[in-house]
Amino acid sequence: MSGKELVFAAMPGGWEMVVIALVILLLFGAKKLPELARGLGQGIKEFKGAVDGAKDELKDAQDAMESEGNAEDKETS
Repeated sequence: MSGKELVFAAMPGGWEMVVIALVILLLFGAKKLPELARGLGQGIKEFKGAVDGAKDELKDAQDAMESEGNAEDKETS
């Protein structure tokens, strides 16, 4: 088996997804599902915002280091 086949072997198929959805529906009930989905969506949105913020901070730090390096090069020339 190649690596790609191994990945797809571990993923649930169509009927397994239906069974999982039914189990979730039975556990939480139809009234709670929209609330759970909304909370999950807000969590994902906050996570993406945090990741973007961290990327921006890293880029700013990299730009600052590059500008310091350029300033030092001009001073030594």
